[in-house]
Amino acid sequence: MLRNTLKTLLEPWGPTGNEHHVVETIKTLLAGHVDSVEVDALGNLIVEKKGTDPDGRRIMFAAHMDHIGLVVTSIEKEGFLRVMPVGGINIYRTDARHVVFENGVEGVAAIQPVKEGHPQFSDLFVDIGAKDKEEAEKMVQVGDMCVYAPTVFDVGKYRVAGPAMDNRTACAILVELLLYAENQKHTIIGVFTAQEEVGLRGATVAAYRVNPDWGLAIDVTGTADTPEVKFPAVNLGDGPAVKFVDRSMVASPVIREALFEAAEKAGVKMQREVLPYGGTDGGAIQRARAGIPTGTLSIPCRYIHSACETVDIRDMEDALKVLLQFVDL
Repeated sequence: MLRNTLKTLLEPWGPTGNEHHVVETIKTLLAGHVDSVEVDALGNLIVEKKGTDPDGRRIMFAAHMDHIGLVVTSIEKEGFLRVMPVGGINIYRTDARHVVFENGVEGVAAIQPVKEGHPQFSDLFVDIGAKDKEEAEKMVQVGDMCVYAPTVFDVGKYRVAGPAMDNRTACAILVELLLYAENQKHTIIGVFTAQEEVGLRGATVAAYRVNPDWGLAIDVTGTADTPEVKFPAVNLGDGPAVKFVDRSMVASPVIREALFEAAEKAGVKMQREVLPYGGTDGGAIQRARAGIPTGTLSIPCRYIHSACETVDIRDMEDALKVLLQFVDL
């Protein structure tokens, strides 16, 4: 069940560059359902499920495992931690937030009062309950990372909120595709990528190594269905979206058209997305080697890069239906 797979994948701690717990969870979920499994030097998990057509395409599906976090830069004599962002952290969304480190140490991220102007990340600290620097250093070290604590909750009947929806949402969809696709025409190369949040790094090396015929990133996108938000023109609960343009790429027409064809076969309504900011692993795949036809299938998500990213399970289910048709076109 997609909701259960999503919640399972939201549990592992996994900020950028530290995706190993997510890797092990996905390996467990896919055990016995794929033809090969490997982890490359950058931490990407690459799995393959062979298609039935010897002349079929090798399609790389990318879903990044990492999510945004904070890294400790120094420890003050009073025991407070100074931190900097790893990925696109919004300082206001981080104030008074529950955070957790890999070893289980928990804390509160807070913004100190500023005398003038707006707070900067130099004004953010994490309180782990230590009385002084010596005690704090027994709990965490400079270079350790923390993330928003993985509190996940239902919002109404179909919606789920929590941190790391970006992009465990896509990881869950790709896991389910690999579980349910049987005797599909084309070979599925599922790449659960590392370090997307700091420049599409995992997808860059994976696409070079895999060298697929087609590429498709699966990722979340913002919505314009909350008060005073106008872009992108995507609504939560109205289905997945076919990306046309973002800051990382102009999607290849052949992939866009194939997604719409697959959606028609699946009886799924698709939205059209133009994103005036951000990017996805698709931007890295498209530019690999001599160029690869690439697109992105987007899952609407409210409050991206917060502790309460919100998705609609129906959008995820429809995305899976589209992908099951896409691998058989």
